[in-house]
Amino acid sequence: MAEILRIYPDNPSEKLLLRVLSVLQDGGVIVYPTDTVYSFGCDLMRQKAIERIAKIKNIKPKEADFSIIFNDLSHLSNYTKPIETSTFKALKRCLPGPFTFILEANNAIPKLFNSGKKTIGIRIPDHSIPRMLVEKLGRPIIASSVHDPDELIEYTTNPELIDEKYGKLVDLIIDAGYGDNHASTVVDATQLNLEIIREGKGSLELL
Repeated sequence: MAEILRIYPDNPSEKLLLRVLSVLQDGGVIVYPTDTVYSFGCDLMRQKAIERIAKIKNIKPKEADFSIIFNDLSHLSNYTKPIETSTFKALKRCLPGPFTFILEANNAIPKLFNSGKKTIGIRIPDHSIPRMLVEKLGRPIIASSVHDPDELIEYTTNPELIDEKYGKLVDLIIDAGYGDNHASTVVDATQLNLEIIREGKGSLELL
């Protein structure tokens, strides 16, 4: 069964964050909070952990549309092609925040995902826990929303229910209280004109 850690977003425990970090570094799969919904995650560099998340989601790794979480904009160029100035200004306006921006991936991403992926979704959530984990890890973590099998409720927002459903499939669950039930706004930023792919929690006025 998964280890469950109660971590408070307003004042995250350094000791508990280091415990989560050790699980990520060991190739573990976690469930963590964001500023939108709870997410499955792992170290971006752990191929087998990525494959485990794909299996949980019942998809093939090369077909997965996983996003990656950054703690700020400074390391985007390690994983994306050069970004237009106007697009970068939009990123600065919207992030940190409940947006997923689809950008052109550089050659690092296909190798990591074992696929011919040419784009990648990037997130910088307005939430202390995932951003602190990325900062401590020194590289992004995978993000894939925890969906609910209930037809009326799209996302599982209660950490206890997440444990009931996925506790045997993941290594650690961060309980930061109830999550949101609204996903991020997804923006295709691969062209000069930004295109809204999914309207979510992020305000379109910022774009």
